[in-house]
Amino acid sequence: MSKLVIEGGVPLCGVVEIQGAKNSILPIIAATLLADDECEISNFPDIGDTHIALEILKALGANSTIHTNSIIVNAAGAYGTEIPDDLMRKMRSSLMFLGAILSKNRRARVSLPGGCDIGTRPVDLHIGALKEMGVVFSEAHGYMECEAKNISPADIVLTYPSVGATENIMLAAAKANGVTTIKNAAKEPEIVDLQNFINAMGGKIRGAGGSEIIITGVKNLHGVKYSVIPDRIVLSTYMCAVAATRGNAVFKNVNTSHVSSVLAALSKAGCKIYDLKDTVALECDRLNAINSLMSMPYPGFPTDAGSPFVAMMAGAAGTTLFVETIFENRFRYVGELLRMGAKIKTEGRAAVIEGQKKLYGAPVEACDLRGGAALVVAALAAEGITSVSHAEFIERGYEHIESVLTELGARIKYEKDV
Repeated sequence: MSKLVIEGGVPLCGVVEIQGAKNSILPIIAATLLADDECEISNFPDIGDTHIALEILKALGANSTIHTNSIIVNAAGAYGTEIPDDLMRKMRSSLMFLGAILSKNRRARVSLPGGCDIGTRPVDLHIGALKEMGVVFSEAHGYMECEAKNISPADIVLTYPSVGATENIMLAAAKANGVTTIKNAAKEPEIVDLQNFINAMGGKIRGAGGSEIIITGVKNLHGVKYSVIPDRIVLSTYMCAVAATRGNAVFKNVNTSHVSSVLAALSKAGCKIYDLKDTVALECDRLNAINSLMSMPYPGFPTDAGSPFVAMMAGAAGTTLFVETIFENRFRYVGELLRMGAKIKTEGRAAVIEGQKKLYGAPVEACDLRGGAALVVAALAAEGITSVSHAEFIERGYEHIESVLTELGARIKYEKDV
């Protein structure tokens, strides 16, 4: 178990280089299974989830090498079909490998994924879509056995714009013999990044970023050099941290169009935003409550940014209503914020945040990735010392968070129990 020990009350100031996107690199790592030779991926985030993804590749027979800010993957000989149960349990998004494994090897054996307990992420959308593409599923002893003599093209209508299901269909259809369409597809920037990666390998996919994606299968995909987009959730988290401490900072390696809803909310809360497209600056002297904010599928306010935003608003002047529409258990971290003096009432998917002049340091415990990030945001603004235990959750998505925050002037230490 690891923890972050933070002495709060210091305005964060300086320059931050934003890491590559966790939610892009993971499906792109899965997509390397489809290449006939080596792929080199830069802007690689050195985080817990990427290491789990590379362990999955290794279990399937692929080779990978991590370099500074990049990885090289050769999955040409990765003919394994089973993802070990312990790896599936470590990372919910491990299910995204299913489409790629089926496309490559026509069979797969996986258990239901684990990861953060933030609510149900039903796999029925994945299974239903893949069934339409000719995959046969059976369950035995906690595993899903999946087999397809051929991956057939299909016209798939998703009942919900699921990011994971959209990615799995794209991966499964990239080398199918024919044209597959996805209607009501997820529109997230990470979907566009996956399309661009597959197309760079020689694929034929269009429409990502819109509600309909068209995948024309190709026979072969080749290796490629590719750079992953910056992480919009990491950017959102650090902006919330700077605002919570009434600081000012410049963020580089960003795409501000990916966080337009977050920038709008921060501006409404009293932050001064200077948008330079690939760089953004934020200044905050005073935080004001906003009447209400709701998480929504992209391009709405991202659910993953909701937790750090709520933590920031715990120190704003006035009362804010935040409604979480994606995951029903997102507010598990709120009880820990209450230990720090926050006044937040939750009912179902709604949280009413009554901003306080001061929060106070306390021993708290991270229970998931973004909830852990929320506790860090609150701790940076709080008076006194906060110990955030189970920081391994935070390490799943934030690259060396203690080093980044130290560069901004934070008093923070990383400790690991032996």
